[in-house]
Amino acid sequence: MASKKALLYFNLSLLITTISLLPFPTSSSRIITSHTSLLDISSSIHQTKQVLNFNPNNINLVEETLNQKPVFSNSSSFSILIHPRENLLNENHKDYTKLMQARLTRDSARVDSLTTKLELSLNNLKKTDLHPVQTELQQEDLSTPVSSGSGSGSGEYFSRLGIGQPPKPYYMVLDTGSDVNWIQCKPCTECYQQTDPIYDPTSSSTYQPMTCEAEQCQSLELSGCRDGKCQYQVSYGDGSFTVGEYSTETVSFGNSGSVNRVAIGCGHDNEGLFVGAAGLLGLGGGSQSLISQIKASSFSYCLVDRDSGKSSTLEFNSVQPADSVLAPMLKNQRVNTFYYVQLTGISVGGQMVSVPAAAGDGSGSGGIIVDSGTAITRLQSQLYNSVRDEFKRMTQNLRSADNFALFDTCYDLSNLQSVRVPTVAFHFGENKVWSLPAKNYLIAVDSAGKFCFAFAPTSSSLSIIGNVQQQGTRVTFNLANNLVGFSNDKC
Repeated sequence: MASKKALLYFNLSLLITTISLLPFPTSSSRIITSHTSLLDISSSIHQTKQVLNFNPNNINLVEETLNQKPVFSNSSSFSILIHPRENLLNENHKDYTKLMQARLTRDSARVDSLTTKLELSLNNLKKTDLHPVQTELQQEDLSTPVSSGSGSGSGEYFSRLGIGQPPKPYYMVLDTGSDVNWIQCKPCTECYQQTDPIYDPTSSSTYQPMTCEAEQCQSLELSGCRDGKCQYQVSYGDGSFTVGEYSTETVSFGNSGSVNRVAIGCGHDNEGLFVGAAGLLGLGGGSQSLISQIKASSFSYCLVDRDSGKSSTLEFNSVQPADSVLAPMLKNQRVNTFYYVQLTGISVGGQMVSVPAAAGDGSGSGGIIVDSGTAITRLQSQLYNSVRDEFKRMTQNLRSADNFALFDTCYDLSNLQSVRVPTVAFHFGENKVWSLPAKNYLIAVDSAGKFCFAFAPTSSSLSIIGNVQQQGTRVTFNLANNLVGFSNDKC
């Protein structure tokens, strides 16, 4: 009897000791286990060291077969690979801190660009200007690979496409915040450095300059006419721009097939933050985007961790995962490029933080855009402060660290292998909840164990769900049914 009692006391003592060692909130901020997520600190730190040693020449990037006839089929999907930027560009950063600083500097420029575009178009925006999308789209299936492009300012993720006939492969930035497709072209007045040879339109049998009278030329925001040929210009809010001849060309999607007469800018003067990629693939909702031109009924992507060295896919008209969290899609009629979803709240450790009336799109509708090119989620300042404060309240036991770049909430986790932290989740209409993995909101900013809460405030009218929060999630833009789906672990 005495031995049983001693064993009971030992087990109880061991349980109390174990609980006291857990790096988690005190009674003043207690949350249940189902509202926590495990952050693997060791794995994250290991990746920060590995990414600095990536050699693009050693990455086994499969070259898709590009010499195919145009294919459209209602029974098959088109798919191409997506690659993170560091897979393709070796920028020789001295340490991970420098790499993160470069990423965040580019990201701030990206946000400035989107904000400028929105604010130029949204003077006196009324609430009724943001409403569910009404589209009639034919279903044609396409797909392509996706890579990350966060290293040199040319975007966070790249995809490999064939341009021309015979098709030649080029890395293109994927951008849901842009519509006009373009590629650097010979002869170059000014061309930045890119991985592939400069595209030569004279080597393609399907290159066709667009006339000034063409409907697509007339619908450009900035266009001109020279010798009867349409001239285009696209400027980005960060000072980047591309200028050249607007044309049509064949675009090939690896083994999936190809599409004729896609409108694409042949850029002879290109400057700014596009180093590495040959051009840009516009995946926005405007009439000039690739999505609109191929009349896709849906498209989806899964963005892998930028430090992982892996790749995933960009798919057109593929089947949406059955377990997707579906959010109603909204469109702003003043700026039809952006894909908005209705954000009703954000929860931290199970505690709901409501969206203020002033948050989101500036109309009081609570719209937040889902963007592939922005890295860090931007929340209207009042909402951000509430989410951050709740997260800090629930992590008082963790050792705090100095601010880093645009992050004002950081922790020193160097003495831990893993830790449970409050789960952060987005709440959409109809009680749909998308819970994020811990690594998508508490991220390493060096290789020594400093992690920061990866959200940032904005005083502008534009709120954004960035690609760090989307990593590892299959994001599906169901254009036919006006829905955006989020499905974790579907890369």
